[in-house]
Amino acid sequence: MNMKTILRQAVLAAVVSAGLIVTAGSAAAHHGFAVFDMTSRKTITGTVKTFEWTNPHTWVWLDVPNGKGGVDTWGFEGMSPNFLGRRGWTRNSLKPGDQITVTYFALKDGSKGGAFLSAKRPNGEELVMFGGSPAEDR
Repeated sequence: MNMKTILRQAVLAAVVSAGLIVTAGSAAAHHGFAVFDMTSRKTITGTVKTFEWTNPHTWVWLDVPNGKGGVDTWGFEGMSPNFLGRRGWTRNSLKPGDQITVTYFALKDGSKGGAFLSAKRPNGEELVMFGGSPAEDR
């Protein structure tokens, strides 16, 4: 099993577990964010490996230099294609090889990934998942 599959399964299991816990207390809850540290934003720069335009959530897989001469693959869960489409995103908004800096809420367990908030391209263009605009997300 490769690292991408292991990370996806770990994140998915954590999100599903958190969702079950949250929905046990509130039947109206759709998705829990308990697995993410929502108290601080982090950034990381890397190369897009894959952008998965899938329901119920999109995924951005980013290859990040690890300081040991190699790269680590980080996984970032994003909003649904429907939500992102209404904000101007398409399945081609991020392509393999794109260099981006991702702003995210980290996973509480320290795994390599988190909840995707925005991406900045080297030219300064910002792609935002949450909020009305990049400025409103700050």
